Amino acid sequence: MVKINLNDPNIMGSQEAAKIWGKNLTYVRTSLKQSPEKWPKGSYRLFGHQLIVTTEGMEAATGEKDPRRNKESF
Repeated sequence: MVKINLNDPNIMGSQEAAKIWGKNLTYVRTSLKQSPEKWPKGSYRLFGHQLIVTTEGMEAATGEKDPRRNKESF
């Protein structure tokens, strides 16, 4: 069985991800409805009403690297 670390910073809620990338809070849900092909398989999942996404998915959907990495380099 594969172990998944839910404390991994590369797994986040859709609204948290939108804030990190500087997008509207509904960005992830809207993007998934309008352009699901931008999201790699396994980069998002709905748990009840909570949408969870990965850094990989956000980078693919936005075309922008993780902004947190820029802050770490200083």
